[in-house]
Amino acid sequence: MIQERQVRTASGLAILLLLLALHAVAIFLLVRGVLVVVPVLVVLFVLLFGCFIVQPNQAVVLQFFGRYVGTERTPGLRWANPFYSKKKVSLRIRNFESNKLKVNEIEGSPIEIAAVVVWQVHDSAEAIFEVDDYENFLHVQSEAALRQMATSYPYDLHDEHTIALRSHSTEISEHLQREVQDRLAKAGITVIE
Repeated sequence: MIQERQVRTASGLAILLLLLALHAVAIFLLVRGVLVVVPVLVVLFVLLFGCFIVQPNQAVVLQFFGRYVGTERTPGLRWANPFYSKKKVSLRIRNFESNKLKVNEIEGSPIEIAAVVVWQVHDSAEAIFEVDDYENFLHVQSEAALRQMATSYPYDLHDEHTIALRSHSTEISEHLQREVQDRLAKAGITVIE
């Protein structure tokens, strides 16, 4: 299992200014007829591709030829090895509304049920590497947990000690949250409610 580890990247602004200054010097020398600076210009141009932007509440997962290097969460203009591939992952709180599902409650009566799941990525490496598509995984697992939960309770209250879907919304919501969280733990996702 791959877990997120922080990687330290350089300040992008400082590197960008340095590279632009070196470009200016190399172009000046090239205009003066010094052809030796052509390979230097190419290298400086390639180094510019190391710059990337990290927005607030965002992580950037860095890989070097398929090997996980680490995750950068520091917002702003950053610079890393230009050969690193960079994949952005939102760490913002999001919600998902499931489709209306037709299920049979515990007593066999058909009902329609839906849920809203409020969630957030807490481990960007798990979200990227442990599942194929973490958003699709969330949708499928949330609906599966909703089906499972709905078949565990009666719709209406028949006695004082039984939890029912219609009358015990707090208990049902907590059960569903636990059920969804258990299914999404491997994908680096936290279910908020």
